[in-house]
Amino acid sequence: MRASDVLVSCLEDEGVEHVFGVPGEENEDLLFSLRGSSVEFVPTRHEQGAAFAANVFGRLTGDAGVCLGTLGPGATNLITGVADANLDKAPLVAITGQGGLERLHKESHQALNIVNMFSPITKWNAQISDPDIVHESVRKAFKVAEYEKPGATHIELPEDVASEETDAVPMPVRDPVRRPDPDSESTESVARFLHEAEKPILIVGNGATRTEAADEVRALVEKTDIPVASTYMGKGVVSDDDPRSLMTLDSGDHEEASHAIDEADLVVTLGYDIAEHDPAGWNAGDAAVVHIDAEPAEVYEAYSPDVEVVADVGAAVRELRPLVDEDEYGWYDDLRDHIVTDVAGEADTPFSVEGVVPVLRDRLNDEDVLISDVGSHKMRIAQNYPTYEPNTCIISNGLASMGIAVPGGIGADLAVDANVVAATGDGGFLMNAAELETATRLGCGYTVVVFRDDDYGLISEKQTDHRGEGFGTRLSNPDLTTFAESFGIEAYSPDTADGLHGALGSAVASDGMALVEVDMTEGA
Repeated sequence: MRASDVLVSCLEDEGVEHVFGVPGEENEDLLFSLRGSSVEFVPTRHEQGAAFAANVFGRLTGDAGVCLGTLGPGATNLITGVADANLDKAPLVAITGQGGLERLHKESHQALNIVNMFSPITKWNAQISDPDIVHESVRKAFKVAEYEKPGATHIELPEDVASEETDAVPMPVRDPVRRPDPDSESTESVARFLHEAEKPILIVGNGATRTEAADEVRALVEKTDIPVASTYMGKGVVSDDDPRSLMTLDSGDHEEASHAIDEADLVVTLGYDIAEHDPAGWNAGDAAVVHIDAEPAEVYEAYSPDVEVVADVGAAVRELRPLVDEDEYGWYDDLRDHIVTDVAGEADTPFSVEGVVPVLRDRLNDEDVLISDVGSHKMRIAQNYPTYEPNTCIISNGLASMGIAVPGGIGADLAVDANVVAATGDGGFLMNAAELETATRLGCGYTVVVFRDDDYGLISEKQTDHRGEGFGTRLSNPDLTTFAESFGIEAYSPDTADGLHGALGSAVASDGMALVEVDMTEGA
């Protein structure tokens, strides 16, 4: 078999159903190997869109999403989405083409050292320089990408190697490597801290979502009555309907979760990633800190835990639960009441993120998925969107790259059997709006909500806070409904509250693609 055929056979054995990417000359052999396989190649309009679609697919399923680019600009265009997956701990395998080995020792057309470029943004990456190692390379790429903590890997396939014959066959795909159980000494130490604490609090992060620890964490919270604050990427591990939920850490206008941490005498973090949230923003008190995660804590003055339990998060919580007592703390009840009141409060205008979020929450089932792009709306969604199940509010908060929502909706629509809404600002929307064509060509059915303020709003807000004015943030936009309709997408641009509510309801209920423009420019 040709090396490209073996690579595709390996993808089939790994269970890959879709490869998102852009075709090029140097990946021609691989493309034609895909044509005769069970793996669907999904041509996207930009490699960044391919990487974001694979990124969100991996985050929702736990199976590595796969994206493909050619050499040079194809590979560099993948970088932002690959880096986003790596910092967000989403399993992803990127494959790039390359020129023939005989010209890589000298300057040549479109040739860049892509392996070196991908090195700082991946867990592992390598060039397949020999057709006889293709099977090992693919197996390692998936094993490393999916192992906790997951992330991005990359393999480069030069065009001459892709066409060479090999006797290699796909390696067997084994069950995932089992994450370790905690050691008894560490869990007993955590239990002692909990026994002595009068105001403990849990901070639940992305690691608890990834490792499917929600059932164990909920059981611990039920038994101990300890309140919970979630990071943006930990939303839903403990349902925000639970009376112990203080919703989102660093809650902006709703600071009660931060106040609770200030009052706490013990903070237990579960699956907490520093890349997502700087601990200097919350760890300002004298509280003891316990770190429970699959990896040791980063060495950081603002985050130096008294105890570290390095193990599977769910297993650690399961081992801890019999060691702690039932309790009724109640010290956070007023804070919880304030949060619920604030979130349930009426917005100043329905044409705002705060006005739209409760309508979306009402229209979406618990298991439906909301994807937030990056911008000022992300902060409000994190604060105001109650989340009831893990992995149902997808926020990029590691690299936090704009442009993820529209292509991410493609990955989500293929990953879950549920309604999907991609919420984005006009800035992030137009970065990858061309992927609407990809979505319609695939027959996807999800809703895009565009908050239009003709501005890079979050930057404008920060500039105004710092300097009293903004600069370099103003934008103009096309007619967004006409733009969406040109792709055959049902589009709405309501101008009344009733019209907005009706449009959101119709869009979410639709089986096809829909776009709702929320015009927030009034008075701007």
